[in-house]
Amino acid sequence: MQTNFTEEQLKKPGIAHANDILRACVHCGFCTATCPSYQVLGDELDSPRGRIYLIKDMLESGRAADEKTVKHLDRCLSCLACMTTCPSGVNYMHLIDHARVHVEKTYKRPLMDRMLRWTLAKIVPYPGRFRLAMGGAKLARPFARFLPDKRLRAMVAMAPKSIPPVSRNDDPQVFAPIGAKKYRVALQIGCAQRALNTDINDATIRLLRRLGCEVVVPKGLGCCGALSHHMGRETEAHAQAARNIHAYLGEGELDAVIINTSGCGTTVKDYGHMFRDDPLAEKAAKVAGLACDISEFLERIGIPEGTGNMRVAYHAACSLQHGQQIKSAPKDLLKRAGFEVVEPTDSHLCCGSAGTYNLLQPEISDELKRRKVATLEAKSPQVIAAGNIGCMVQIGGGTDVPVVHTVELLDWALGGPKPPALAG
Repeated sequence: MQTNFTEEQLKKPGIAHANDILRACVHCGFCTATCPSYQVLGDELDSPRGRIYLIKDMLESGRAADEKTVKHLDRCLSCLACMTTCPSGVNYMHLIDHARVHVEKTYKRPLMDRMLRWTLAKIVPYPGRFRLAMGGAKLARPFARFLPDKRLRAMVAMAPKSIPPVSRNDDPQVFAPIGAKKYRVALQIGCAQRALNTDINDATIRLLRRLGCEVVVPKGLGCCGALSHHMGRETEAHAQAARNIHAYLGEGELDAVIINTSGCGTTVKDYGHMFRDDPLAEKAAKVAGLACDISEFLERIGIPEGTGNMRVAYHAACSLQHGQQIKSAPKDLLKRAGFEVVEPTDSHLCCGSAGTYNLLQPEISDELKRRKVATLEAKSPQVIAAGNIGCMVQIGGGTDVPVVHTVELLDWALGGPKPPALAG
């Protein structure tokens, strides 16, 4: 793609990087075939190629974002299926991230939009606040139909039937390995996940300990910054990420930083880019290099054969298969653990969760959920496995088939307790 940035504009690192990305695009349109929002809406401007044109025009002109551009950029899930499909290697992730920062700085959203986005940024990344908010949402559920905004109704609907008690495993501490120590790893405990489902971290710690890992929960960990990052709130996102970088590196030598929420993993692995022009660049790159999805780490160290005997439909989270290009590891691990693994049709398409997307774009999200649940249920599974809490909540809201994290099944098949979602 030809670009026409001025020399003065190209002196800005963000614009220079955007220019390189834009020039890599050859307008082929392969991305439209795998873009979930384009599949639902059928509008060229709701495809990666269309959004690239909008971003190019906005950045080249140096103008503030307008309502039309914001509408179509907001409809992007950042599922990154377009990057998997693109034959030219266009780094759409960095381009849309840069555009969202520009939008946040230059566009004044309607009052309700500003309030909702501020509320999400100030509540979801903080487990205590999020628990209180979900409690309030449960109380509001009988009155949800009277709420004036469909996004508010979506937020109320997201609250689980029961909120799990706080797990003390998420407190800063060190878990000794069972048997000989082979590895020393830190665990990213997450933020929303700690309020929505405490079974995931518990299963992760049990399994890693049995495999010879000393598991460290660093002091000072919080949100990885992903939620704020994807809303263009750059200052908040970088502050959250910087705090985690210092927390990890304060724990001495580590073999890996284990992440069991793939949405977080994609962001942590991008810390090197996020801080490339910052004094924290070297430390950020070190943490990014240590970051491993739990399935990625387990594939690396190997697991014994297990006793799983259920038919599992594996849902590939976009942040795992597209964001981190981890595709076979979760399925291979489940098979080695004894499970029968099946995959839905169009497994490359998003379920519609996408961080806060299901709350900010509920109509598109609901349609994507309906399609995903239909393809999963068509495989007649006894359980659905996924590697991301957002996907688990999204899919679980549309099916009666139990939805659990991949690591819960692996833990169970290799000597741990039965996942509570199955025991119930």
